[in-house]
Amino acid sequence: MTRRTPRLSRLRRAVPEGRAGRPVETRGARPRRRGTQPKVVALGGGMGLSASLAALRRITGDLTAVVTVADDGGSSGRLRDELGVLPPGDLRKALAALCGDDDWGQTWARVIQHRFQSQGDLHEHAVGNLLIVALWEQLGDHVQALDLVGRLLGAHGRVLPMSAVPLELQALVRGHDPERPEEVGTVRGQATVALTPGEVQSVHLVPNDPPAVPEAVEAVLDADWVVLGPGSWFSSVIPHLLVPELLDALIETKARRVLSLNLAPQPGETEGFSPQRHLEVLGRHAPKLALDVVLADEAAVPDRDSLTDAAKRFGAAVELAPVARPDGSPRHDPELLAAAYDRIFRMHGRIGPWR
Repeated sequence: MTRRTPRLSRLRRAVPEGRAGRPVETRGARPRRRGTQPKVVALGGGMGLSASLAALRRITGDLTAVVTVADDGGSSGRLRDELGVLPPGDLRKALAALCGDDDWGQTWARVIQHRFQSQGDLHEHAVGNLLIVALWEQLGDHVQALDLVGRLLGAHGRVLPMSAVPLELQALVRGHDPERPEEVGTVRGQATVALTPGEVQSVHLVPNDPPAVPEAVEAVLDADWVVLGPGSWFSSVIPHLLVPELLDALIETKARRVLSLNLAPQPGETEGFSPQRHLEVLGRHAPKLALDVVLADEAAVPDRDSLTDAAKRFGAAVELAPVARPDGSPRHDPELLAAAYDRIFRMHGRIGPWR
């Protein structure tokens, strides 16, 4: 067994007994059959993480989302600037994705995603953002508040922030200024990085050694499978690898690790990236990270041999499966993605009791 780092040992002691990694009893959730389902942790943010969660909740009842907290745009950015809180938007989206398909779940999913339309200060604020921040202020505990929202929604899983402090994403970008295409400069803010017209070289967080939420670290260490991606590569996927304690846990965990690739490059952030290029930049940010499986849609991989070679550098196999919506849009179909994850969980690595 890998020797546990002192930092991770401290985090284990910091988690209150009986809480870390405990499945949240949620109204309307499917019964948890102890020992019969894989423990899955999904890391990411935004719509990419939501797509993954919508698929994973169909195949396991023991699911935890670990969500990036670097958003600085829209309603989240306004609440962050005014109140000094974590940006709640990606956390809200994850909770909505975990809502069930019954009337209760779908009603609450619509409610927390609802945005006010007005001529005043409430314009474009999401109901779920206000609810989450109100509970943070009432309870003084990020995790407890999110667990409470999850119970209200009947969420099929747990949602955790990756860090308990708001983070700023900064990127080194070549050609951010179109008039100086060869100049490399620093771009600040997740919203700006996501839309840059230049080529992102690397990203980092401010502060550069942010503390991880202990429950998030514990979930990764106790998981059977960890899923990273899909999502905005530099602003939602890679930031998890820039939180030292979380990266240590991802390296140390005995869980199998799946990297789920995007269906298409993202305009601005990863414009022109091949599937293997996504792996290359991930490796530059976390050279010690190993993977077990790289999942991609076959139609999105023009050169399978190059992707296979890139995956081998992580120790990973490539799995190609139809996971896109049949309408041709670059969005994942939750049923198809669920089938792909289920097949990976059953066929790769150790045989779990859920077989």
